[in-house]
Amino acid sequence: MKKAGKRVIPGFGLSMGVTLAILSCVVLIPLASLAVYSSQLGIKEFSEVVTRERVLSSFYVSFLTAAAATAVNAVMGVVIAWVLVRYDFPGKRIMDGMIELPFALPTAVAGIALTSLTSDTGFVGRFFARFGIRIAYTRIGITIALVFIGIPFVVRAVQPVLEKLDSSCEEAARALGAEPSVVFWKVIFPELKPALFTGAGLAFGRCLGEYGSVVFIAGNKPYYTEITPLIIMSELQEYDYASATAIALVMLAASFLILFLVNLVQAKNSQILQGGNG
Repeated sequence: MKKAGKRVIPGFGLSMGVTLAILSCVVLIPLASLAVYSSQLGIKEFSEVVTRERVLSSFYVSFLTAAAATAVNAVMGVVIAWVLVRYDFPGKRIMDGMIELPFALPTAVAGIALTSLTSDTGFVGRFFARFGIRIAYTRIGITIALVFIGIPFVVRAVQPVLEKLDSSCEEAARALGAEPSVVFWKVIFPELKPALFTGAGLAFGRCLGEYGSVVFIAGNKPYYTEITPLIIMSELQEYDYASATAIALVMLAASFLILFLVNLVQAKNSQILQGGNG
C-alpha cells in the first residue's frame, strides 16, 4: 500500500481557512455591502433608480464604447501578439514590455495624456479637426481610452497560445497547397479562439468599469459621453448611497455574467484538450 505523498503546504483545513478568509475580506464582504445598501430601496424604488433616463443613457454609453473597444482590441491584440511571437526585430523586448504599461500607469495619468493628445489643440486632435472630426470629449475618445486600457488583456491571453502552437499543422496545410489566409482561419484561428475570447472578455469587463482614464477624455456630457461610473460617483458625492449601490449592482451583475461566460469557455476548452490528449 502506497503512502500518500506529502504536500508542500500541509493541512487542507488551515489552507482552506486562510483562502476563504482572504477571499471574504477582499471580494465577498465588499460585494455583499452592495446588496445590503441596495436593500434599503424597495423593488419599485430600485427599478426607478436604474431605469432613469440619464442612468439608462450612461449604461448605453458604457456598454457601447466598451464593446467597440473590445472589438478593436480583439483584432489588434492578435496582430500584436503575432508580431511579438513570429518575428524577431530590434526593440522587440522593449515593445513586449510596453504592452503591460497600461497595467502600471495610473489611469488618471493615462486619461490626462490621451486628452491632451486628442483635444483640438493636441497633436492628433488638431490633425483630425481639419476634417471636422473631434476625438476628445466624444464617444470616439472614450473608445480610444478603453482600447489603451484593454489591449494588454488580449495580447497576454493570445501570446502564450501562439508560442506553444505546433507549426507542423501549418506546414502540412501549406504543403497541400492551402493559401495563407486559409491556413490562418482553418488551422491557427481555431486554436487561438478560446484564448482570444478569454482575453476579450476580460478586456470588456475592465473597460465596462473603467473610470480614471475615461473621465478626463469623455467630457461628461449628459446623455452623450456620461459613463456609468461617473453617475455612481455623482450619487456618492450627493450622499445617496442607496442609489449609487443600486446602479453599481447592475454593473456588478453585468461583469459577473461576463466573467462567468469567460470561465465557462475556459472550462469547455480544458475538457476538449483533455479529451484530445486522452
